[in-house]
Amino acid sequence: MSGPLLCEGRVVIVTGAGRGLGRAHALAYAAEGARVVVNDLGVGLDGTPGPDSPAARVVAEIRAAGGQAVAHGGDIATTDGAASLVRTALETYGRLDTLVNNAGFLRDRMLVNLDEDDWDAVLRVHLKGHFLPLKHAAAHWRSQAKEGRTPRARVVNTSSGAGLSGSVGQGNYSAAKAGIIGLTLVAAAELGRYGVQVNAIAPAARTRMTERTFADTMAAPGAGSFDAMAPENVSPLVVWLGASASTGVTGRVFETEGGRITVMEGWRPGPTADKGARWTPSEAGDTALKLLAEAEVPGAVYGAE
Repeated sequence: MSGPLLCEGRVVIVTGAGRGLGRAHALAYAAEGARVVVNDLGVGLDGTPGPDSPAARVVAEIRAAGGQAVAHGGDIATTDGAASLVRTALETYGRLDTLVNNAGFLRDRMLVNLDEDDWDAVLRVHLKGHFLPLKHAAAHWRSQAKEGRTPRARVVNTSSGAGLSGSVGQGNYSAAKAGIIGLTLVAAAELGRYGVQVNAIAPAARTRMTERTFADTMAAPGAGSFDAMAPENVSPLVVWLGASASTGVTGRVFETEGGRITVMEGWRPGPTADKGARWTPSEAGDTALKLLAEAEVPGAVYGAE
């Protein structure tokens, strides 16, 4: 016999849920009993509008499997779009329990070729597109807490290995994904008093964004082999982080790929030296070199040769 559903009765928003990781998350939440608001603007890889409604297709999949879902096609990187996203959950299902921020696209260029518009567009959808839904969801949860109905709310943000270690040719994307980690830490500290837990994942999976950039790594294996890059591998952790079962877990970043889950430990103090007085530039340089010799070597930079 199967056990109780992990998200029975919860209402979950997933942004960028028309394809790839977002679609996998939405389907996984629905399979665990959640009612899902499927957000997707229906744009291409570069953020320009597409001809169809992928959100509606995912909703149809969920409903065909006996679940409950509603589509939202607004731009969550605008105040009106983010507010209407939260309002859709509240008006359709009467509550909101979990927000999964996942929407994004790429405009890759080396820094010397990166246009200001491409910088702004990627920062807008990834970083602002995390901030605004979080802001409006948090305002709702704070009002609940102030009324004496403290929620068991969850937020799962989506960073990337590019945000952790950098990625050559993705200065805009790496900066946005690193910013999402900073936003996650601040939100976890600020919102805990209102019953809100905030965590982030740094997934590696085959999506429209990665299958071109890392074509060899992301290729699907032969029949019968474990597909380590399938986006569905990431969703179980996302579902658990969005469930009440994750009580006490907040302000954390998880790297997840295939069957591997890693708790990232972030910036930690390494070797240090204290003169007790001001260094000269030469002294500072000599000391820095000595400390670097004692320090751990950083992980490989994504995309470097």
